[in-house]
Amino acid sequence: MNQVKSSRAKTVDEYIASHEPTIQTLLEQMRETIKKAAPGAEELISYSIPAFKQNGMLVWYAAFKNHIGFYPRGSGVEAFENELAPYKHAKGSIQFPMNKPLPLSLVARIVKYRVKENLQR
Repeated sequence: MNQVKSSRAKTVDEYIASHEPTIQTLLEQMRETIKKAAPGAEELISYSIPAFKQNGMLVWYAAFKNHIGFYPRGSGVEAFENELAPYKHAKGSIQFPMNKPLPLSLVARIVKYRVKENLQR
C-alpha cells in the first residue's frame, strides 16, 4: 500500500490510508457514523485532518498515538458534558482511547446536534 504522510493528505481517503489497518478501521467507523448522522454534509480535509461541513464547519476527527480525537466545537462538547465524563475532553475536543470501542451512538448524537445548531445560525 502506498503510504501517505497524514499531514500531507489531500483527501480523507489518503489520510485514512496513511495509518495502520487497525487505526484505519477506527477512522472508517468515525467517517461512516458522521456521514449517516449528517447525510447532507460535505467531507473535506481541514487543518490537515478529516472534517465535515454543512452550513459551516460541523466536526473534525483524527488519529493519534493512543486515541481518536473528535472535535465538535465547544458547543458540541458542552451539550454532552455528562455523557463525555468517561473520556478526556476539553473545550472543543474529545479523546476516545483506542483500546476501547468507539462510542459511535454518542458521536452520531453530537453530530446531529451540530447539524441542527448550524442550521439555526
